[in-house]
Amino acid sequence: MSVGRQGPTQTRILTMNRGSTTLKAALYEVQERERRVLSISVDRIDHSGGHITIADTRGSAVFDQQFDGRDANAGLGVIIEWLEAHGHLSRLAAAGHRLVHGGSQYCEPERITPAFLAELEKIVPLDPDHLPGAISAIRIIAQKFPELTQVACFDTAFHRSLPKVARLYALPRRLYDNGIRRYGFHGLSYEYILDELRALDRTAADGRVIIAHLGGGASMVAVQAGKSVDTSMGFTPLEGLVMGTRSGDVDPGALVYLLEQGTMSPSELGVHLNKRSGLLGVSGSTDDMRDLLDRAPKDADAAEAVDVFCYRAKKYVGAYAAVLGGLDTLVFSGGIGEHSPAVRERICAGLEFLGIRLDPSRNQANAGVISSPDGQVCVRVIETNEDVMIARHVLALLGRTRPGAV
Repeated sequence: MSVGRQGPTQTRILTMNRGSTTLKAALYEVQERERRVLSISVDRIDHSGGHITIADTRGSAVFDQQFDGRDANAGLGVIIEWLEAHGHLSRLAAAGHRLVHGGSQYCEPERITPAFLAELEKIVPLDPDHLPGAISAIRIIAQKFPELTQVACFDTAFHRSLPKVARLYALPRRLYDNGIRRYGFHGLSYEYILDELRALDRTAADGRVIIAHLGGGASMVAVQAGKSVDTSMGFTPLEGLVMGTRSGDVDPGALVYLLEQGTMSPSELGVHLNKRSGLLGVSGSTDDMRDLLDRAPKDADAAEAVDVFCYRAKKYVGAYAAVLGGLDTLVFSGGIGEHSPAVRERICAGLEFLGIRLDPSRNQANAGVISSPDGQVCVRVIETNEDVMIARHVLALLGRTRPGAV
């Protein structure tokens, strides 16, 4: 089995995206373009009832199995064993990993070495929910395939272009020097969307663009001349928009108050902000936007959760249009952004003064362009794909800058 040596026949890239309680992976065949061979999903990590699903190119499950999710490493071991047994790793050139946080030192994809992992361990406190799992996955693959090239792709790297004024918190400067600054996230998603926009309309991609990545995690970015100039997430993915279970922007004084009153410990407060707030916290019932929209007519709390989500997003569109000095293109992406016409309509309503006008029928159909012909701003829906972006970064680092060069 020729795993690890980068010969001309090796055309497969394994991508890994480790969340706090999930693992998403994909196997790509790269020839003229990237073609996903398999998609892999591991849910309910850290629970007794973990679940692994492997699907083929048609989306049909070819492997479906429960496992003890309290041992996440066991789940990855099962996946590797199945891939090997079915010959899917015979032409594997490299594995690419999405790392949510790169701290202040990592702003480009990096080839993973023991020295790199030792440095990465030092920034785990910046992202204790994601980095330990990602590091564990890297070590498991390295142990199984010691000659295989592995590449780290950072979600924060896209925002390395943020001007200092957008990085700074108004805190004592020594804290900035110690790394307390705005980093931004969802960078791999934004890179992919910009690549897609560039293929559709190069002039638009080089103009004034706002991208709204709306899903369980939600953020927004202002892009000028292809560069991130401001983004809603900051030191952590908690800042900014309302999300599925994350609070987004909160007055820090309220958090200090809760700590001083002894209402919550720091760890309890962290759990509330990350796991029990956002759409779930406001509605008191669910973080699923589809369910909230269905319940809204008869459930005032569900309706309010949707309202708060859309209101916060609308404010950020206005703010970033000011940052950009105007707006040429607005892109919706992510699970909610791609599939919820009602949410897009609510966010855009009242923004006609910016030149944003939706075409109701195109919006309802989730069309590629949903703006009205008489609107000055082109409003698009673009499906994101972080896995493809990881594969592209891996190929570039291997010196194969074009998929066709493999």
